[in-house]
Amino acid sequence: MTDSDAIAGEGGGTEGLAEGDAPELPADLGAVREALVEWYEADHRDFPWRRTEDPYEVLVSEVMSQQTQLDRVVPAWEDFLDEWPTTADLAAADRGDVVSFWSDHSLGYNNRAKYLHEAAGQVEDDYGGEFPESPDELQELMGVGPYTANAVASFAFNNGDAVVDTNVKRVLHRAFAVPDDDAAFARVASLVMPDGESRVWNNAIMELGGVACGTTPRCDEAGCPWRGRCHAYETGDFTAPDVPEQPSFEGSRRQFRGRVVRTLGEYDELPLDELGPRVRVDYAPDGEHGREWLRGLVDDLDDDGLVDVDEGADGPVVCLRD
Repeated sequence: MTDSDAIAGEGGGTEGLAEGDAPELPADLGAVREALVEWYEADHRDFPWRRTEDPYEVLVSEVMSQQTQLDRVVPAWEDFLDEWPTTADLAAADRGDVVSFWSDHSLGYNNRAKYLHEAAGQVEDDYGGEFPESPDELQELMGVGPYTANAVASFAFNNGDAVVDTNVKRVLHRAFAVPDDDAAFARVASLVMPDGESRVWNNAIMELGGVACGTTPRCDEAGCPWRGRCHAYETGDFTAPDVPEQPSFEGSRRQFRGRVVRTLGEYDELPLDELGPRVRVDYAPDGEHGREWLRGLVDDLDDDGLVDVDEGADGPVVCLRD
C-alpha cells in the first residue's frame, strides 16, 4: 500500500463528475453496492486486523502492510502486538528495540518503525491515550499520510472516505471504464461508496481487487459480483493502470468461459447448439469450435460450480447454477 488522497463524495448519483469521468457508471448504484457487500460478507480472506476495531491495531497493520506482502505481515503484526499491546506500551518502549523488531521481521524501511513509535507517543501525550477519529486529525500523527489516515478512520471508526489504492483503481477502471486519472478515480470511488459504510465498503472493494480483479482477472472463478455490469467483462479488455497489456486474453479459453456465463445470465437455460453461436460467431456444431469444444468449456464451468448441465432427450441443456 502507498499513501494517496481519497476525496469524499455524496455516495450516490453522478453529480460532480466531469464529462468522461465514468462513461459506464451504472444507474442502479444501490444494487451495485449491495452485490459487492454481500459477496464480501459471504467469504473473504480472514486477516486478523479485519476482526478488530482498535485503532492502534489497525494502524500497526496499515503501516506494516506498506509494500509488504500480507502473508508476511500476519505473524509480524501478531508478534508486535504481543510485545507492545497498547500505544502506552509502545510509547514507553526503547526506540532501538522497536527498530530491531522491524528489522528482524524483514519489514523494510525502518523509518516506519520510528514513526510508529513516535505516533504512539503522540496519542499518549497529545490525545490522552485516545486516538483521533477523522482522517484529517489522524494525519497529525507522525508518518501517517492521507491514505493511512483514511484507512484507520474507515476500519477503526467507520468514519472514512473512499479508499483509492492500486487495487481500487484497477477495479474502477475495468468495471466502469473510469479513465486513468487520480481525480476521476477519487470522485468515482466516493460516488459508489454508500454513506456511513466506509468500514465494510473499503474492505470489500479492496478485496475485490485483490481476489477477483487482480493483474490476472479471476472473474468467474472468484464469482465477481459485478460481472454483469463490468465494462472489461463485456468487452474482454482487461487492461488497467497497472496492467498495460494482456495480449493473451483475446481468443483465450478464459474469455470464452466468461462469454458462456454472461450469455447464460440472460436466459433461463439454453441447449448447447443455441448457446454456441452466442459464444462464438464461427460456432459450427461439427467444426473445430463446435459441440466438443463448447462441451469442454461447459464441463469446466460445471466442475467449478458455476453452471448445471441437464442431459436432455434432445441433447445437453445448460443453465447457471443457483
